[in-house]
Amino acid sequence: MLGYTFPGMLDPRERLIVALDVSSAAAAQKIVAAVGDSAFTYKVGKQLFTAEGPQVVRDLVASGHRVFLDLKYHDIPSTVGAAVREAAKLGVSMLTVHASGGGKMLRAAVDAARRSVPSSRNGSLKVLAVTVLTSLDDNDLEKIGVRGKVVDQVLRLAALAIADGCDGVVASAQEASELRSELDGNFLIVTPGVRPAGSGRGDQVRVVTPAEAIAAGATHIVVGRPITEAADPAAETRAILGQISF
Repeated sequence: MLGYTFPGMLDPRERLIVALDVSSAAAAQKIVAAVGDSAFTYKVGKQLFTAEGPQVVRDLVASGHRVFLDLKYHDIPSTVGAAVREAAKLGVSMLTVHASGGGKMLRAAVDAARRSVPSSRNGSLKVLAVTVLTSLDDNDLEKIGVRGKVVDQVLRLAALAIADGCDGVVASAQEASELRSELDGNFLIVTPGVRPAGSGRGDQVRVVTPAEAIAAGATHIVVGRPITEAADPAAETRAILGQISF
């Protein structure tokens, strides 16, 4: 992976995050049961968290799973720091903040995570900075006043996030290779917008396959609908694991 090494990440199940983009705890539990031991980590985002609240996170953690809390915090530093402290109490393993919130906000999030007490199972809470959403392209950025290409903005925001102590970034795999070549350090790259060959794009613009994402330098991939809407989620999960077993 472009000279990048990440100790302890040889098992492809460590790389896969299954997105629970559903509206009820019952639907989420059904997916988790169907996937079985083929995945360790599940993403809880705005849809499920808004519908069910923090209890769904507690239940996942209590059942031995890791949780990637993808609420993309973006607020004043004190508010974000307080939110991260509460997330740490829930036992989540990873969470997201928006890199565009700026250095003070990022440092507040990182400081709050570092001061949390890690669980023996999941280790320290990882703070990931969202760079540019995978639903946006160059034209979208221009419309909101950001000059230059997506990759330029991703690199700017990622450099800021890493400098301010974040454990990694959320970015498309289309930018992952640039991140690895331009920025130093064994930081995490979590890649959404991953679709197995033949799957629909949905509302994503910058899409790659699981194998392409890992080859580009991603440490983790987030896969939702191709697994959760599959007739056999466990079989689809195993197929994806096969694509990233290198």
